[in-house]
This record gives sequence, C-alpha cells and structure tokens, in this order.
Amino acid sequence: MVCGTTSGAGKSTVVAGLCRLLTRSGVRVAPFKAQNMSNHAWLTPDGAEIPHAQWAQAQAAGVPADERMAPILLKPGAGGRSHLLVLGRPAGDTGALDYGERTSTLRPIVARCLAELRARHDVVVAEGAGGAAEVNLLDRDLANLPLAAAAGLPALLVADVDRGGMLAAVVGTLALLPDRLRRCVRGVIVNRFRGDARLLAPGLRDLEARTGVPVLGVLPHLGGGLLDIEDSLDLEALHAQPCSHDVEVDVAVVAYPHLANPSDVAPLAAEPDVAVRLVRSARGLGRPDLVVLPGSRATVADLGWLRSRRLDEAIAASGAAVLAICAGYQMLGTTVDDAVESPQPVVTAGLGWLPVKTRFGHSKLQRWREGHALGEPITGFDMRHGRIERTAGEGWVTLDDEHGRHGEGATVADGRIRGTGLHGLLEQDGFRSALLADVAARSGRGRPPSGVRMTAVRRAYHDRLADTLAEHLDCDRLAGIIAAGAAT
Repeated sequence: MVCGTTSGAGKSTVVAGLCRLLTRSGVRVAPFKAQNMSNHAWLTPDGAEIPHAQWAQAQAAGVPADERMAPILLKPGAGGRSHLLVLGRPAGDTGALDYGERTSTLRPIVARCLAELRARHDVVVAEGAGGAAEVNLLDRDLANLPLAAAAGLPALLVADVDRGGMLAAVVGTLALLPDRLRRCVRGVIVNRFRGDARLLAPGLRDLEARTGVPVLGVLPHLGGGLLDIEDSLDLEALHAQPCSHDVEVDVAVVAYPHLANPSDVAPLAAEPDVAVRLVRSARGLGRPDLVVLPGSRATVADLGWLRSRRLDEAIAASGAAVLAICAGYQMLGTTVDDAVESPQPVVTAGLGWLPVKTRFGHSKLQRWREGHALGEPITGFDMRHGRIERTAGEGWVTLDDEHGRHGEGATVADGRIRGTGLHGLLEQDGFRSALLADVAARSGRGRPPSGVRMTAVRRAYHDRLADTLAEHLDCDRLAGIIAAGAAT
C-alpha cells in the first residue's frame, strides 16, 4: 500500500511508477484504490465508471482497467453532496456524515475486490486516500492503513517536501497512528524535492532515528501536467498560465468550480506546438484560438458561475473556436432541466449558442460509442445523466451502432462552435490533428499533423516515472517489502 501524509502528496504518481517498474520486470501487477473522491473518471471496456487515476495506473501496468481496481468512487457536486458509484455503477447521492453510516456495507465489497485482484496478479499496489493519520475518520476508513492491517499489506508513506513541513508531517503521522497501524508502515518516500538531496540527509537521518522507519529514497520534482491530474489540488498550478508567443495554437480551458474530466484535454497538452491553460475569469481568457468547455458535476451551478464571471461574453467576443464536451455542451443549449445534480429541481436557460435542450434522468448513460468526426474514425464514451436533444440541424459526429448510422452533437453553420456529449475524442490522434488543423486555419495558419501518438506519450510518461523510481529509491529494500506483502 502507498499512503500519504496528506492529500496531493503524490500517491497516484508513485503507484503508477511502481506499476510500470514492476511490469517491466515481468511481474503481473494491478493497481487498487478502495475509495476515491474525484470528478475525473473514465470508463472500463465494459462500461464501468472508475477514477481516471486508476485507469491510468492500469495503463502503466499494461492490464485492462477493471471496476474492482476502484470499487468506490465519490464525485463531489453542488450542495455538499457527492454522487456515489459502487463497482462502477451509480448508487445514489451521499453527504459526508451519512456516508459514514454506509461504510459497514461497503467494507466487504472492498475486501472482496482486493482479494480477487490479489488472486489474479503477483502484486497489487494499493493506493491510500487523503492523509493516513486522519484519526477522526479511522473507524470509517476504507482505503488506508486499517485496510492494510486487515489484508496484511506492508505500507509506504509518501511525503511531499515541496509544500514544506515534510519532516514534521512524517513524524506527526506516525505518532498519531495506533500501534497496530503504525507497524504496517515499512518505509518512507520523500517526493518532489528540488535541489541537492545532500542538504536533506541530516534531517532524514534524524527522522529515521525518531521513528525507526527507513527512508527508501528522495524523488525529484517532476513538474506538473494534465496527464497525471487526479483532483482539484493538481489543477491549481495550471490556472491562468500566460500563453507563450511561440506556440501555434493557444487553448483556453474553462475551469469551473465543479470541473470534471480535465483529462479530456490532456492530449492537446501533449502536442508540441499547443499551449493549454486553465482560465477562471474573462480577463484571463485573452485571445485564444480554441476555448474548451469541459465536463462538470454541477452543470447548472457552473453555468451560473460562468455567467457571473462574464466568461460567456468574453468567449463570444474572442472569436475563438469552441469545443464543448458533455456538461459544457449542455450549457450551450437553450434549456437545462435538472432534478439530479442540483440540490433542488431547476429549469434554467442555457447560453443558446447551439440548438439543443437537456433533461436530466436519474439513470446514467455509461457506454462506448464509435463513428467518425471531421473525416476521422473516433471512439468515445457517454458518462452522464443529461439527455441531450438536438432541436435543429445535423450532428457533426456520425455514430455507428446497433440502431444504424446517426448524428451526434451540434454545431453552428460555420463550424466555429461544436458540442458533443462524448468524452475521450481527443485521445484519437487523427481526430485531434483534424480539429487543430481546423482551429489553426480559422486563425489564418496552416498546421500539418504533428505525428504525436497518445499511446506512445503515455508509455513514455510511465517509463519516465519508473526510471525515476529505479534511480532514486532503494529498490532492493523495496523488493523485500513487496515480497513480504505478496507472501501474505
């Protein structure tokens, strides 16, 4: 198990690196996170909804994503409530207090999923959630050291030195833990260090002397990016970054308060001549070539926020091309009838830029789709409660399914504004290249295909993580810790 002293310590990244490192050694490995709170999700091949981080970790491990890798997902929305998914399927909404009453029924599901993964793989790398020593929540903790103790998993503790107070965070975490849980922690990993690690050495020796827990290594700061984003803490560094003058395409992504699935735009950031920045204000929008309105877990609330910031006016005045995905697409329609995401049923006017209207249903669409768009084959998926009805025009995406060929999405006459309910389209290399060529042409520039392949980009990223762990961690000691857990 990989736990953290805090949220955002880098647990997800370390787990992805370990999965890739073990896989390259011929080990059959799978990721696992018992409970995740995140609005960034993906679909498994059979249509189950899991956190994007565990999907990416499965990619690093070279195995298909499976709902057992992330049996419980909480997606925070408006009004302090969260959408609960169990084994990739909706299971109602919950608040922080009443969720605690459900943990007794969820704990056996977690235990079963972990046991089944361990039976099928040589090693399972389990990721904790939040901080490992949140003692006020230990009796309801499904994802951290209580699980490690029950399942016989040795644990590593990741601490982020970049935010300051790392030594105190490690010592304090271990001091707060009950003895039975403290004994699970077999090593500490210091993450995101900048500078000469020799300066840190005296503090690490003191830490080991105080706690009796060895430090397995110090990982350098690897920077940030959209590929490894999991939650809102990861997004802060990307807000309102100025656009470099040497890029061909400037992409502004609207970062609402309840932003969901920023991973949809990660492929744009992988392009060498494209700058992707997150914006929260009309002033920060500037004059982009492309504006992306992504998904949201509170469509009506975020539409109100968009208007209150006058971002709708700024986008319209910018003349930029617009790509609206899922909730962003719904915002551009004429009406949104929501009795699901909002605390109270509400019908609100959309921006009226596209001829569609949306009604939310209590059942959720979770399905993969195939077809063509912009002359390229595409694969994407629905993951939404909103039923989007186009009231005029033709869809700009052509889908092929059991009902035949039909249109999806909506656009304006000149194609400057496009909306789609499908996630994952920008993962398709041909479609992404065609879209960027169209955007560049609208700005009076030509853009030949870059040749970027997202499968290669993700593989290189995970290999970089694995190489970093191999270089900076005591891998012999780490192998011994893993072997002890595999033997239980």
